[in-house]
Amino acid sequence: MTDRIKPLFDLKGKIALVTGASKGIGESMARGLAEFGAKVVVSSRKQEAVDQVTESFKNDGLEATGIAANMGNIDAIHNLVDKTVEAYGGVDIIINNAAANPVFGPIQDTDERAFNKIIDVNLKGPFELSKKAYPVLKQRGGGSIINISSIGGITPERFIGIYSVTKAGIINLTQAMAQDWGPDNIRVNAICPGLIKTKFSEALWTNEEILERFIKKIPMGRAGDPDELGGLAVFLASDAAAYCTGGVYVMDGGYKAT
Repeated sequence: MTDRIKPLFDLKGKIALVTGASKGIGESMARGLAEFGAKVVVSSRKQEAVDQVTESFKNDGLEATGIAANMGNIDAIHNLVDKTVEAYGGVDIIINNAAANPVFGPIQDTDERAFNKIIDVNLKGPFELSKKAYPVLKQRGGGSIINISSIGGITPERFIGIYSVTKAGIINLTQAMAQDWGPDNIRVNAICPGLIKTKFSEALWTNEEILERFIKKIPMGRAGDPDELGGLAVFLASDAAAYCTGGVYVMDGGYKAT
């Protein structure tokens, strides 16, 4: 009997670019893609950080290259795509995961500088990277773009208001790109994580009052682990999701169901 479904998850020969991949869910998703056979470009702001991750991947027999890039800088974004193509000859999978949130509090505490940074990194960055990579993906016959949004993009979360606004924008950007790029066999989907225990969300899960408020509303009764996003990322990147585009996949332990 020949396997019909299992080969659909095989990413051998695919080239993946993951931003914000030096830690947390970015690193876990990058590792997931690599474990299923993809050659992975690990990107984050600091070269030292991405070098540490790629070294750990290589020690485990995985193929990876580290390329630093500031997702708030258009020149750096374009250079990242160019270097990815230079390193591996193309790109097939993009995960736009890098994000910034320098303000934790009511929206009136967000000054113009912080507002611009959140918009530039969280919304403009994924747009510019995807647009730069579009002709490469098209030339290779298609590909998969996975944009990391948030449950805050569905309904704004308190104390991270402007961050939530950009994540709502990511959902709309995902669906706009899915509409325009579907004819080119470029699939674009969004993942909306809930409370995941990462350094990025530390202000939420280390505050006992806030954590208790979240946990009470999570039917599964706990925060998520970064590795739990790896499987979903592999699915959306692979041929197993060949007919999935414009989708918004919530991973929050049931938080939005309550």
